[in-house]
Amino acid sequence: MTDRLRAGIVGAGFMGEVHARAIRAAGGVVARVAASTPERSAAAAARLGAEGPAETAEALLTADDVDVVHVCTPNSLHVPVAEQALAAGKPVVCEKPLATTVEDARRLTTAATQAAVVATVPFVYRFYGTVREARARIAAGEAGPLRLLHGTYLQDWLSKADESNWRVDPALGGASRAFGDIGVHWCDLMEFVTGHRVTRLTARMVTTFDRRPSASGEAAVGTEDAATALFETDRGAAGSVVISQVSPGRKNRLWFSFDGAEASYSFDQENPDSLWIGGRADNRIVPRGAEGTSEAAARYSIVPAGHPQGYQDCFNAFVADTYAAIAGAPPDGLPTFADGLRAAQLTQAVVESATGQTWVEVPE
Repeated sequence: MTDRLRAGIVGAGFMGEVHARAIRAAGGVVARVAASTPERSAAAAARLGAEGPAETAEALLTADDVDVVHVCTPNSLHVPVAEQALAAGKPVVCEKPLATTVEDARRLTTAATQAAVVATVPFVYRFYGTVREARARIAAGEAGPLRLLHGTYLQDWLSKADESNWRVDPALGGASRAFGDIGVHWCDLMEFVTGHRVTRLTARMVTTFDRRPSASGEAAVGTEDAATALFETDRGAAGSVVISQVSPGRKNRLWFSFDGAEASYSFDQENPDSLWIGGRADNRIVPRGAEGTSEAAARYSIVPAGHPQGYQDCFNAFVADTYAAIAGAPPDGLPTFADGLRAAQLTQAVVESATGQTWVEVPE
């Protein structure tokens, strides 16, 4: 392995481009790219600035000039690609959901442990400095006991009947779309920031349009456009979350409020450089990079306060931390395949609850 990690990217859509930028920002090299055909691989390699294409995904996974594999395929292909990479002894960065079933997610997590390689999942909202600040303050006890954990993750990119995507098809995206795609981000952030774990929940799912465009003309929609959930945690808090991909005007509004006995902490991903702190005497807005913020938050504040940081910066930080772990120095808070398994468990509980219209226990 060279000093600069040589990355192979399997899948060359939007997420492949995000990964390519993050690889270079972390000091790595995009060595190979594999898409669905050799022709598309060649075009993607040129577009992403790779050293060259791979004839097939299988060839990339065993290539001598690939040190780490980034899996950016549709959800249904995550498991076979990640399994082959792990079998080849390579570290893996696998897009979420890690797998579309709990059994597959558990199998991948076990395989990563047995291979003794770094295996991570991009729960990248953990990497906002303001999120780390909220986490540090809650861990220090400034909020007091947390009582209510609530929030939303709202998008609008499927709010019209003539809009569609491969994720609509459960054969490609999994049994849950809105929750499995973005709801798990909110849940991961809640558990990461608060230290609470969801123990039971009750959920409802909403499908806005019965049919959407497809490659064959039109197809029945087999996944939800929105979901709601009430939940309880292992530390005695109650919570709720609303997830939607059909809320006009909301582009990527991941929002939370974690309310304790002494203070509340609120974060909005559409305005991520500010952390709102509520108290009985006064409310404060703490900007990212402000004097007196925690060391944990300062680590992810790469430009002076007032210079906005966003999603790509978070992704860059996630990949940089992954590569630091590969080099033998894993930073705190790195999301691994175990967190991907946790997301699969929560998704399964939401689907079971919505189907059965009942409360469901969430296993550890």
